[in-house]
Amino acid sequence: MNLHVYISEHEHFTDFNATSALFWEQQDLVYGDWTSGENSDGCYEHFAELDIPQSVQQNGSIYIHVYFTKSGFHPDPRQKALYRRLATVHMSRMINKYKRRRFQKTKNLLTGETEADPEMIKRAEDYGPVEVISHWHPNITINIVDDHTPWVKGSVPPPLDQYVKFDAVSGDYYPIIYFNDYWNLQKDYYPINESLASLPLRVSFCPLSLWRWQLYAAQSAKSPWNFLGDELYEQSDEEQDSVKVALLETNPYLLALTIIVSIVHSVFEFLAFKNDIQFWNSRQSLEGLSVRSVFFGVFQSFVVLLYILDNETNFVVQVSVFIGVLIDLWKITKVMDVRLDREHKVAGLLPRPTFQDKSTYVESSTKVYDDMAFRYLSWILFPLLGCYAVYSLLYLEHKGWYSWVLSMLYGFLLTFGFITMTPQLFINYKLKSVAHLPWRMLTYKALNTFIDDLFAFVIKMPVMYRIGCLRDDVVFFIYLYQRWIYRVDPTRVNEFGMSGEAPTAAAPVAEAPPAAGALSSAPSPTTTTEAAREEASTPPPSQAPQGPSSASEPQEAPPKPAEDKKRD
Repeated sequence: MNLHVYISEHEHFTDFNATSALFWEQQDLVYGDWTSGENSDGCYEHFAELDIPQSVQQNGSIYIHVYFTKSGFHPDPRQKALYRRLATVHMSRMINKYKRRRFQKTKNLLTGETEADPEMIKRAEDYGPVEVISHWHPNITINIVDDHTPWVKGSVPPPLDQYVKFDAVSGDYYPIIYFNDYWNLQKDYYPINESLASLPLRVSFCPLSLWRWQLYAAQSAKSPWNFLGDELYEQSDEEQDSVKVALLETNPYLLALTIIVSIVHSVFEFLAFKNDIQFWNSRQSLEGLSVRSVFFGVFQSFVVLLYILDNETNFVVQVSVFIGVLIDLWKITKVMDVRLDREHKVAGLLPRPTFQDKSTYVESSTKVYDDMAFRYLSWILFPLLGCYAVYSLLYLEHKGWYSWVLSMLYGFLLTFGFITMTPQLFINYKLKSVAHLPWRMLTYKALNTFIDDLFAFVIKMPVMYRIGCLRDDVVFFIYLYQRWIYRVDPTRVNEFGMSGEAPTAAAPVAEAPPAAGALSSAPSPTTTTEAAREEASTPPPSQAPQGPSSASEPQEAPPKPAEDKKRD
């Protein structure tokens, strides 16, 4: 077969006689040949510089048209003697890619100056904050799938069905052509503008096996239910780039370990989520738990949610953070008594919510230690917050005062957020106990933090995020140290009046005499002799000493078992 590659700015190509449109022609290719070519792998390639018209420079489209014909035939239908419909297969696609370029109009709020390019500022004023620009990548691969599966029309599974073309008369399908740009990274695309007179293009031809084609097609497929918009797909392409870079640059053994660990990370994340809800749902006493930390966590979650909404983050991330805010709000109902005051309404319409500390929190020493911990913490947090706010206002650019407040709070929480975990350490120190902590949830979250440490070395991440993983590890090790020094005391009585020690036998003088009829078995001779000797030495009832051991008075009841105490 012969390969004909044409480049045109028209989606439907008919100008076969224009020599400038013909980019590459390769003769005498063999279907399913894996041994020919320069590298004996069945692959061929062609490189050339394309002279682009003015319409393409001004954000126009450019297409590649690929024709495979049996040897001796031509793809032009106007050449009746050389054209045959069943001997020609055609596929085309747009080879430039339109990407959104966003311009964040930021400035220093005090001076009004900005470091942005003046040309970018002008384009933002002319085209708006979001501009669609044509981009170019110099590489594309044409694959012809080496497959003899007897496909039947209507039975080809998606997403393969969009590539298999059937003949309307015979019902046979044409050879499958696939444009492969899977390994073209988003960072390698560059914009097309009027300063470019030509564009480099390298076109490669290679055979492709069925299973590899299925992998590529599945990875490149996009859902037909595009209700989330094209912006989500652009973000997913950028996220896939990190996976591709990891596949290309990471050691295979480390990559396999990362895949296994990522699965374990998802399992631990689910278990931490389940145990966190289970712990707070079944918790009856708040002794030893920092209630103020729960409220600070709600505040922190709200700041993160508002920040990602202001910065147009991924929709999936927005949903996950919103669910986290709902869970934190639910925790408030578990650490405080929340009621609706229907007498004093907000704006005369909505009931006013009232919050009151639970009795198990007020009556314990935890509240005192919690207030003390946050008082000490405020001596550190507020000066740091003031310094960071001044630094952000003087040296960073923002869209407005609202964005400055959100970015300042978010950056502060990202940098010094680990300090909010220290009040619980202080309460543990004062109570000399860690029995009140949700250790299952903490363990799962700590394991996930260790897994994040591994990802921090494999995948490119900000330095602050890597420091955040390290500081969380340090705090958890402090928790482990407290668990080691505040060990379980089996002699300590809990809230049910029970301890971990087995009850020891009391002294003989303190034992109460058995009740009448308690001995149901027949006495042995030895027991009878001892009883007679004791009876002879016992004074008569008139001379018997008065006291609690006298047989004429009712005997003291035996102590209640622990189960009865618990039931009382």
